[in-house]
Amino acid sequence: MEDLLSHELFGIKFKNPVWTASGTFSYGLEVAKLYDLSLLGAIVVKGLSLKPRKGNMPERIVETPAGMLNSIGLQNPGVEYFINETLPQLRQYDTRIFANVFGEDEEEYLAVAEKLDKADGVDGLELNVSCPNVKKGGIAFGNDPQVLYDLVYKIKKVTKKPLLVKLSPNVTNILDTADACVNAKADGLVLINTLLGVAIDVEKEKPILSTITGGLSGPAILPIAVRMIWQVYAKYGKKVPIIGVGGISNVQDALQHILAGACAIQVGTANFYDPYSPIKIIEGLKEHLKKKGYKHYSQLIGKAHQMTIKEV
Repeated sequence: MEDLLSHELFGIKFKNPVWTASGTFSYGLEVAKLYDLSLLGAIVVKGLSLKPRKGNMPERIVETPAGMLNSIGLQNPGVEYFINETLPQLRQYDTRIFANVFGEDEEEYLAVAEKLDKADGVDGLELNVSCPNVKKGGIAFGNDPQVLYDLVYKIKKVTKKPLLVKLSPNVTNILDTADACVNAKADGLVLINTLLGVAIDVEKEKPILSTITGGLSGPAILPIAVRMIWQVYAKYGKKVPIIGVGGISNVQDALQHILAGACAIQVGTANFYDPYSPIKIIEGLKEHLKKKGYKHYSQLIGKAHQMTIKEV
């Protein structure tokens, strides 16, 4: 059978462009009870900090129209536990593993990245820069282009593994932060993280989430993700690999990301209500390519940009 989906990124071979998004797939092992993780292009594990974190107090998740708000608080067992206990189990599967990294300051990011750089079986790092920088008044790392540049530049100095940056959409111009990452020599960009939102209980007359705000994900953010991918691809083209994430629940959503410029996609919130959705998307991509007569999915990357104003 003709191989329609295998490809190479960052010098790494992937069997397909369908990944699972950090925070929505835990560390993968739970879903291994449902299907073979080797079917996936890659797994991006739940965010890792230097020390274990308990996360936020309840309530920390609420359903919204066409999506959900979450404020889990980056609960995780810490990077050492992941490397020693979880990673050996993940290595049993023939898929790529990317570790999502976060910290409260530069020092923590660097310490986690250094540990993961030495970990056998971690194929690359994904930076979560939507975290508050405790040493800079609480503003998210990803909201200040200079702070973001400094962070990416320094992490590139301590790891030889591919470094992806997951950009926050909570900015005025996504190109400002994308430029900062590109200039700091990030290997790729992940677009997008969640949008800030608030849900209020009208009976109790107070916010539902204990933290008041949470991150909005799910189908509601699909057009925003596609728009930001479009903007970044319009500037950089295929010079900067873009991994699309945000609102993908079926193959049509995945194709929108790819046609806008993503060379791979991540399935996130859909995993909560249909854990088989990544597998369905892989099969759906194959069917779409055969139906359209394409030899490889890469022919679709950014293709929507080829349309002229008149054709649109």
